[in-house]
Amino acid sequence: MYRPRSARRAALFPKTLLAVGLEVALGLAWADAMAEPAPETTDTAIVAAAEDVKPATKAANKGKKSEKSEELEAVQVEEDGRGKNLIGIAGSASQGEVSQKQFENRPFSRNGELVEVVPGAIATQHSGSGKANQYFLRGFNLDHGTDFTTFVDGIPMNMTTHAHGQGYMDINSIIPELVKKVEYGKGPYYAEVGDFSAAGYAKMFTMDKLDQGILKFTAGSFDYYRTLVANSMKVGDGDLLYAGEFNLYDGVWQVPEDSKKFNGQLRYTLGGDDWGLSINGKAYTNSWTATNQIPQAAIDNGSLGLYGSMDPTDGGKTNRYSLSGSFWNQGDNWKNDANIYALYTDLDLYSNFSGFTRGAGGDQILQTEQRVQTGGHFEHTRYNKLFGFEMDNSVGLQFRNDQIMGLGLYETEARRIMNTVSRSNVGVTTVGTYFKNTTHWHDKVRTIAGLRGDFINNDVEVLDNRNQDPAINAANSGSRGKVMVSPKISLVLGPWADTEFFFNAGYGYHSNDARGTTLQANPNDGSPVDAAAARIRPAAWSRGGEAGIRSNYVPGLNSTFALWWLESSQELVFVGDEGTTDVTGKSHRYGVELTNYYKPFDWLTLDADFALTTAKYADSNLYIPNSVGRVVSTGATIEAPNGLFGSIRLRHFGRVYLDRDPNTNVDYWSGDTNIVNLSAGYKQKRYKFEIDVFNILGSQSNDIAYAYESAYPNGSANQFGLLKHPVEPRMFRGTITINF
Repeated sequence: MYRPRSARRAALFPKTLLAVGLEVALGLAWADAMAEPAPETTDTAIVAAAEDVKPATKAANKGKKSEKSEELEAVQVEEDGRGKNLIGIAGSASQGEVSQKQFENRPFSRNGELVEVVPGAIATQHSGSGKANQYFLRGFNLDHGTDFTTFVDGIPMNMTTHAHGQGYMDINSIIPELVKKVEYGKGPYYAEVGDFSAAGYAKMFTMDKLDQGILKFTAGSFDYYRTLVANSMKVGDGDLLYAGEFNLYDGVWQVPEDSKKFNGQLRYTLGGDDWGLSINGKAYTNSWTATNQIPQAAIDNGSLGLYGSMDPTDGGKTNRYSLSGSFWNQGDNWKNDANIYALYTDLDLYSNFSGFTRGAGGDQILQTEQRVQTGGHFEHTRYNKLFGFEMDNSVGLQFRNDQIMGLGLYETEARRIMNTVSRSNVGVTTVGTYFKNTTHWHDKVRTIAGLRGDFINNDVEVLDNRNQDPAINAANSGSRGKVMVSPKISLVLGPWADTEFFFNAGYGYHSNDARGTTLQANPNDGSPVDAAAARIRPAAWSRGGEAGIRSNYVPGLNSTFALWWLESSQELVFVGDEGTTDVTGKSHRYGVELTNYYKPFDWLTLDADFALTTAKYADSNLYIPNSVGRVVSTGATIEAPNGLFGSIRLRHFGRVYLDRDPNTNVDYWSGDTNIVNLSAGYKQKRYKFEIDVFNILGSQSNDIAYAYESAYPNGSANQFGLLKHPVEPRMFRGTITINF
């Protein structure tokens, strides 16, 4: 389900310093305007560093088509992001790339919306802005990331066996202005991607260097303040990039969010024509007060306002510190890529999602953990010609170890611990290896075949339970392991008339919470766990297929069309809010997607993406709760030669099934959500001024909704019904950017 956390909040800096920051920024702008004209510089506030392009091999220079079959990040093309012609490069119709160019003038109200650059994806929020977003894609309620995996500079962001939920993916530690590009793919067809990727993946890469430094200040409605400073410089033969972001936000909520966020980054990059390396250090900290979803019945009877809270002490605190390094080199017919990383994270999350079903003390819980994560990824690729056929062969090794300390679930009142439900130390080790072959059988025929093997080992040591019973601790402790083998195959035909046809199929998986794999006794009362929920498998498989078309037939228009299907072996979830496993049956998902990116003129860009999905249980044919059936994202961006620019975007999702009332068999559905955002401004040489208007039509629809049992106010009877978290109302943000 859903939760937040934190006991105390240390202010990073007083708000008055932000006002000083604005005065300094305006002063610098005025002083520069009065000075002599500076030499001509590029107009863009941020220019992406050169692509991570491995120069073509000698064999490729002689005409090898294998150059086109490398991973997307290894291919040099003229256009940026969605403007790229991926004919002959992409392995499926639902694979693509988005660059900083598409981010530059796109209004983002929160970091989670970076995921929404993946066509068909939705990022919502039901709690404070310091908590990971709730994600939806291809009929999955991904919770906070369970079946969609994201990497940032090679570091996996999804957390296994997390205090709040399996696959928890918090991307608040990303500075959007420093994202060079996002590569994405949907479906389980990619050999180099393993855990949490049944619905798809995203790989985010940050800048190596900046052509100009950035000083950026934003102020907006509901006490929103943000300051960003970033620059890069030559250090020895390499480039050192540094950045710091400070963000304060109270929000529209009746209980102020009082969010205090800091992001810092240092990156050193060094390299030559046939090798390169980078070292990346990041730090992130955040604290906030949360307003969670509230009962519609309480709004209807006047107990709560639309932006009210059932528990004003909900909230959280989190920290994340990481160090990573990556390296690549190549020869005439080979290439190596490697990255290693180490990080520390912690989280305290206080949440009350149901009011007073437990009684007068309320239903608040604390979920907490401290984690040390290490891992790496190594890949070797050979470009060969065998029996007259050109082919690329890649072998890869991935490993990851998570040591999770103090993994706890507690019942609390106003952030005071009242009862321990469970407390554990957990170790999770995963090792994955894969082989991928791309063969060009003909000018119009190529295949991509992959075989992936994964080993998972869980070690669970239960330290405490509600009854402080050593027998329960022993029953729920232990080790479990599993080996998964995932074949994948893709057939690509064409191009004809700048159009390719794709047929993809493959197996994938997501790991399960380690605590569920050893669970035998309910930690609340010691009763035996139902056989279906006891000692679940360490992973659940998925398999799917897709048929698609990618076309660049119309000049300036990139279009894709895909029909897809996906089956999951088990829709089980370890309920971090209760310390138990919720088991449901096999599921089927299928749908259709259409994406369009059109640049008819240099000054105009249009995009329109549509996704329709059906998600049902295989046995009962009932809809899967919180599956989103319809997603539409469309927008237009104008960039005039005189420096004026503007962007307008529509974000729509609907046909969302919530759940069935077990008492009345009444089905609950969430209404459609339509949000229109507008951005406009002026950019000239070293300055950029912009105004963003979010939810310009003032919608009060649901950002997210659920259906389950709650009780509010205190003393009310438990009632099954709709609980919702509304979208934020119309709000304005103004930004000044100075390049130096």
